[in-house]
Amino acid sequence: MKKILATIAALVMTVSAFADEGMWLLPLIQKMNGKAMKEAGLKLSPKDIYNINGSSLKDAIVQFGGGCTGEVISGQGLVVTNHHCGYSAIQRLSSDEHNYLMDGFWARTMKEEIPAPGLSVTFLVSMQDVTKDLAKIEKKLSKKNFGKQLEELMEKEQEKIIENAKKDNPDCEVEIQDFYNGNVLYLMVYKTYRDVRFVGAPPASMGKFGGETDNWVWPRHTCDFSMFRIYADAQGNPAAYSETNVPLRCESFLKISVAGVKENDYAMVMGYPGSTQRYQTAAQLEQMIRTNRIRIDARTIRQDIMWEAMCADPSVNLKYANKYASSANGWKKWQGEELAFENLDIIGREKQKEAGLTNWIRSQKPEKIAEYGRAIQDIEAAVEKRKDATRAMTLLTEAPANIELISICGTVTNSYGRAIATPGADSTAALENAKKATARLFKDYVADLDRKEASALLKFYRDNAKPEDFLQIPGRDFATMDIDAYVEDLYRRSVFTSPEKLAGADAPTILTDPAYNLFVAVMTPLMKYYTEVRANQDENFTKARKSFTKALMEWKDGEPMYPDANFTMRLTYGNVLPYSPKDAVLYKYYSTDKGILEKAKEYDGNPEFIIPEKLRSTLLKKDYGQWADADGSLHTCFLTNNDITGGNSGSPVLNAKGELIGLAFDGNWESMSSDVMFEPDLQRCICVDIRYVLFTVEKIGGAANIISELTLVGNDKRK
Repeated sequence: MKKILATIAALVMTVSAFADEGMWLLPLIQKMNGKAMKEAGLKLSPKDIYNINGSSLKDAIVQFGGGCTGEVISGQGLVVTNHHCGYSAIQRLSSDEHNYLMDGFWARTMKEEIPAPGLSVTFLVSMQDVTKDLAKIEKKLSKKNFGKQLEELMEKEQEKIIENAKKDNPDCEVEIQDFYNGNVLYLMVYKTYRDVRFVGAPPASMGKFGGETDNWVWPRHTCDFSMFRIYADAQGNPAAYSETNVPLRCESFLKISVAGVKENDYAMVMGYPGSTQRYQTAAQLEQMIRTNRIRIDARTIRQDIMWEAMCADPSVNLKYANKYASSANGWKKWQGEELAFENLDIIGREKQKEAGLTNWIRSQKPEKIAEYGRAIQDIEAAVEKRKDATRAMTLLTEAPANIELISICGTVTNSYGRAIATPGADSTAALENAKKATARLFKDYVADLDRKEASALLKFYRDNAKPEDFLQIPGRDFATMDIDAYVEDLYRRSVFTSPEKLAGADAPTILTDPAYNLFVAVMTPLMKYYTEVRANQDENFTKARKSFTKALMEWKDGEPMYPDANFTMRLTYGNVLPYSPKDAVLYKYYSTDKGILEKAKEYDGNPEFIIPEKLRSTLLKKDYGQWADADGSLHTCFLTNNDITGGNSGSPVLNAKGELIGLAFDGNWESMSSDVMFEPDLQRCICVDIRYVLFTVEKIGGAANIISELTLVGNDKRK
């Protein structure tokens, strides 16, 4: 453990040569003397970024909605994030009469802001390294206890640390999070606010301009932002929604620079990257690519059916917009990842790295060989052991389990089952409450569309599953049955196709419903394979991953190594830069309003590239106001070489003074393998220029009230 801690300390001091790569933990930034980032152009001190004893930039950054990042941009709790991060919340608030998703929305006063049930934002209060403390306790306990008993005792010790931290931090959530595959542990303290209200967003034709055609591709012209506000009780504490709640008073919020960006400008991103796989073996990466191919093929079928229905009917489009977007984002990423793995020889390079590591291990002392020597082989054996179960589980998850009728049935039967398992429960009331739980699902459900998807997905499953994995549907032979006829009968007879039919159904009817039979036929093998996969990720596999990572850290002692992303706050820093994706092609580092009009013309008739008439006329008049660049155009997006991944969506892109210059919203197609290996020449972070955001707020939304709430700087430096 001492060796690992010393290695991490050394890594902190040597990051200057790799400023563009790395999702760095904030305490590691704080331990630095600031030299590396100062050399890159930073004008702040480490304590300006992260200060556990005072306000700092980290206090303006939030986890948004459980999967994105947002930032506070006013002292009254105003938060900006990506449009696609607010997408599901906006869709849930929309209706055919008030289609905020497609038409946009702007609250002119705080009274007009719309509560968004289920949406939350979370602040990081502190993070503290407890690795040494727990290591000392483990060393002491290991002298008396071994095996499972020691593991249980260590879990209790962690619980004690968590409980003590909760006493010191009321109204907070506390957890111990592992890094470097369990080699380092941090105590994390968070505060979550659940009264969040919708303030404004452009229409989807701007917020999602380019759709899946442009997704992950440069150049971009997407105005990818939305705005919300945090509310609290009168004392500023988290509270459930109430009309008496007030906007959260925030000491820390971001100033906004309207000076624009230039090539080579310093840029940093702070946010909550979700997951990277930079400490996985070649065997794990091969498994990932195999699994992704199944997902791509299944989602292609489902999305094609969805898209046709959405284009034909605006009401269906509203209901399925978020479902389609959620499915398509991963679908396109995995395709790019697959292509990048081939073009950049990712598997081959990983095998080369493992060969080098193996040679290093063999040169070590016997105790090191004993500790690290089997790590790669043990991981490979575990991956091989669960290969068939992983494939079967993925097929079930992406095909039959994606049928919405099964989800509706599962919502009722699972809720009902849990309720009646409670001693003394009223079974009639429990069933009625279970039915009510489907209201949100039925709001965005079209049975005819789901029926078409069900036929296609069941056929896909039968074509790709092994015969021993065929669904066991009572009274049916899945291998030979007419799937179209079966599905037609299923949707005609089932009570789960509408709230009206479900309302009159009693428990015996529900438990003999054909949809329930299909639900059981899908979930039974799914849970079987899920359990099998989990069993193969046992203690030995966990130890092997930990040893593999520990060996890498010792082998690369003195070189910068950061932990894989795990949805904890990170900082990455670099510069505004162009890139060359292939010979004789050079992409500029920014895009402009000209590209919006060019794409609208080039893709005329394609719904992904239709722009609002108000935007078109404003651009043609070049009515950019104070948001114009010094070159006279309206800059829409720009590129940096910051290291990001999913979860960074909505993250602030900050200049050398910590001022907001844009929002991170995407990576680029040529480096889709970046979650596994960083490609410095190719990897770019695509950001929406904050001036395009504010142009939209003022010129398209007419929301001068929002502009007046912000602190703008840099007006005198645009020329």
